[in-house]
Amino acid sequence: MIPRFPLLAAVAAFGLTSLSLHAAEPLKIALVGDSTVCDYPEGSPTRGWGQFLGGYFDGSVQVVNLAASGRSTKTFIAEGRWTKTLAEKPAVVLIQFGHNDSHAKERPEATDAATDYRENLRRYVDEARAIGAKPVLVTPMCRRQFNPDGTLSDLLAPYAEAMKIVAAEKQVPLIDLHAMSADLYLKLGPKACEELQNKEGDQTHFGAKGADLMAFLVMGQLPAAVPELSPRLNERLKPAAVKTP
Repeated sequence: MIPRFPLLAAVAAFGLTSLSLHAAEPLKIALVGDSTVCDYPEGSPTRGWGQFLGGYFDGSVQVVNLAASGRSTKTFIAEGRWTKTLAEKPAVVLIQFGHNDSHAKERPEATDAATDYRENLRRYVDEARAIGAKPVLVTPMCRRQFNPDGTLSDLLAPYAEAMKIVAAEKQVPLIDLHAMSADLYLKLGPKACEELQNKEGDQTHFGAKGADLMAFLVMGQLPAAVPELSPRLNERLKPAAVKTP
């Protein structure tokens, strides 16, 4: 049947198509983790790498940073933060824990790398997949703690290795930020690493320069881990606050 008003029909069809395109929701990436990932107020000297991730994507991607300072794989779940993450219905979930899991065993946030840390990671993976999201495990970056001989004092290695085991077991994409950060710190050396810190003496957290560089390292592997993100990248693909060594 030929429409009585073909021009109006065409305009209406175009309007519906245009509306559907503009109404399409952006692809949502959720970040879960600890103080090295989370957002900080504008006036804070501390920054998490999650604050810089959105700058690598065009407007078709929304980064929702739900990471929180002081949390471990255990307490992030216990406080309902993981439930809140799942309620966001993300397409991709980046998961980085280890720093607080590695605290002394009597601390409430502590987990054991060989047992409950792995079980918690399995839960994150399984429950993310259950809502149709793609989980990506991110090993915890090293602390910038150097031994007298110039090597790194790496207490997070057992947690990074445990995460790799879970990634292989569950066939989950893994970004090895632990290894990349260690290589970077050793290349820079103790003195230059001080430029990455948020305040004097803090060998774990980052100022803008350090957090931006961690985001750059993550983005070096994320498009390969989640290929569907590649068409959504902008032209930045380099850290804004730093020059790579």
